[in-house]
Amino acid sequence: MNTLTRYLPGDRIIRLQILIIVAVALLFSFTLGGRFFSVGNFQSISSQLPILGMLALGMGITMLTGGINLSVIAGANACSLVMAAILVAHPNQPLYFALALLAGIAVAVVIGLLNGSLIAYIGVSPILASLGTMTLIAGLNILLTGGTVISGFPAAIQYLSSGNLLGIPIALLLFLLVAFLLWVVLEHTTLGRSLYLMGSNEQATRFSGVSTHRVTLVVYVLSALFGWAAALLMMSKFNSAKAGYGDSYLLVTILASVLGGINPDGGFGRVIGLVLALVVLQMLESGLNLMGVSSYLTMALWGGVLILFIALQNRQS
Repeated sequence: MNTLTRYLPGDRIIRLQILIIVAVALLFSFTLGGRFFSVGNFQSISSQLPILGMLALGMGITMLTGGINLSVIAGANACSLVMAAILVAHPNQPLYFALALLAGIAVAVVIGLLNGSLIAYIGVSPILASLGTMTLIAGLNILLTGGTVISGFPAAIQYLSSGNLLGIPIALLLFLLVAFLLWVVLEHTTLGRSLYLMGSNEQATRFSGVSTHRVTLVVYVLSALFGWAAALLMMSKFNSAKAGYGDSYLLVTILASVLGGINPDGGFGRVIGLVLALVVLQMLESGLNLMGVSSYLTMALWGGVLILFIALQNRQS
């Protein structure tokens, strides 16, 4: 895969996304007036986007290899439940706060290794491996907690959603920082090049001397760690943890990845495209919500858009 093939499609998609953002802003400015550009609406968008963004990064990085991670939401909830249980049992104790964060990371790593091992060493297809892992984790989440809510976290956790720097929410800054670091990894490291090559042609990548098994493990561990970051932001936003949080986010993470220019078959896609796609989706959701459109209808719209986009993409290929 040469550089020209890898970047030109992404550049076209980015230009299109910028035009869509401008068009959506103009549309809602005419229909909603100042309500759409209000401080409250911006706060609503900026509080939702980082959570979806972390989950979408976790989904997108697996799709770049031609895989998928359907367990990203369930894994995030597992991380949040483990961290929440430790924090609530030992409140206001810095040592246990650090232990809770490490326990959440450990859960994410185990989930990532499970998914990666099933795919790389046993040969299970990514969709079936992550579907099985999702079902297993979701069942354990409910079994171990009884579906109850764990709430009451220290101020440091709550600050992630309530704090701001120069008027910009801390959660949004954290997401942008993580997205930038992922961009650096994908564009300027051997891992990133190997990841793109795997998505383009896994067999040729293996013959070129790249350990595709190891790359797969790393990718799914990173995906689960993005879920851990999303878990922290969910805990901060809701001041609670529950087995069923974020179930509706799964479709949006896939949609954001595809609309962001990531090929579902792998091989190309850029972080900036995914970020812009998230902005478009959040603007549309916020505007439709202000117009009184049912959230269920909005979700149906997302599903229709995903089907249409993939159909058009396959037709052009």
